[in-house]
Amino acid sequence: MTEPRPAPTGLRRLLVDTAPLRTSRDFRRLWVGQGLSYVLGEVTYVALPYQVYKLTGSTFAVGAIALVELVPLLSLTFIGGAAADALDRRRLLVISEAGTTASVAGLVVNAALPHPSVAACYALAFFAAAFSSFGVGASRSLIPRLVPPEHVTSALALNSLYASLGSVVAPALAGVLIKTVGITGAYAVGVAGFSCSLAAFWLLPSITPIGGGEPPGIRSLIEGFRFLIHQRVILGCFLIDTVAMVFGMPSALFPAIALVRLHAGAAVVGYLYAAPAAGALIAALFSGWFGHVRRQGVVIVVAATLWGVAIALFGFATSLWLALLLLAFAGAADAVSAVLRNRIMFAMTPDAFQGRVSAAYLAQVTSAPRLGNLEAGGLASLTSIRVSVASGGVACVAGCLLLVAVIPSLIRYEARPGT
Repeated sequence: MTEPRPAPTGLRRLLVDTAPLRTSRDFRRLWVGQGLSYVLGEVTYVALPYQVYKLTGSTFAVGAIALVELVPLLSLTFIGGAAADALDRRRLLVISEAGTTASVAGLVVNAALPHPSVAACYALAFFAAAFSSFGVGASRSLIPRLVPPEHVTSALALNSLYASLGSVVAPALAGVLIKTVGITGAYAVGVAGFSCSLAAFWLLPSITPIGGGEPPGIRSLIEGFRFLIHQRVILGCFLIDTVAMVFGMPSALFPAIALVRLHAGAAVVGYLYAAPAAGALIAALFSGWFGHVRRQGVVIVVAATLWGVAIALFGFATSLWLALLLLAFAGAADAVSAVLRNRIMFAMTPDAFQGRVSAAYLAQVTSAPRLGNLEAGGLASLTSIRVSVASGGVACVAGCLLLVAVIPSLIRYEARPGT
């Protein structure tokens, strides 16, 4: 038996807990590989719309990229999740990441042609999204198999760390690369990033689902949704984030806020987009206390409510520093909520369902902000920017309180000792 970890004290209790990196070689490999993939691979998602706009001069053509990627995201994600609950997850990950890497390599080849094809950009974007979506269920379900239960929260916080860092660094890195080495070079850096994840997945041991094995198909998908509906606490985790993102996600209004409200230029638009990620990064750096939270449901509700409060106040901000501060605070609150929501889902989901629940979670967290941007933009066109942002924040707070009344088990949830 291993001796229990001494409880950290003072500043160590606040700083991000690196125990998963120290104690699990497989998680360490995975974290480094996926971290490099996220930071470097995100360059691709900046370079692609830039290239399409340069080739077409059409903002509609750029927007169509999201539509092309949304199709596999809302279909193959669920199929891949069912496959992850029946097959060797390592094999699925290697195949899906190899496909993603090959798709981005295709973008390198296309960009290097004398006359790059716009149709090829769309096709390769579709295949990259398809492979990535198919493997996400297996990828997200790895953590509970690579680290012991008492380290899962810390592992999730570490993942939040590289994701937040990538959200801040990758767009700036992409801009520098496009300016210095061109679109082709930027795509090549993206290939290097995805290759890091491919190498990390290749080094993992075989990871078969515990108690799974049901062939992927309609029946398997229905069983996954049935499990999700009957697990009220997990369902509450999904719904509270949906409420926060649908009503309190005003990022579609950032360009208008920068130009009209703050009387600033394009650089400030970038600051507004980066501020929530910067707040999330700070939260991840000081996430040591996450693993000691027992009333995780309470903290999730409080964090989601604070997100709504910050967004509502952001609607009235007329100075840049206050706007950035409120957005950073909102991002930090969202990071806390996200880590603990994932922790509850991992704790309450049997391994045989991890792939399907993880796939449903990804579909939710990627679609809800898009709906939120649609809501914010539509309401702003009917009323005003201030009314849209502020009312969205208020609706988020009201929605969180209503959800607690409908699903009280969420706020009553308490983590077991050792998890």
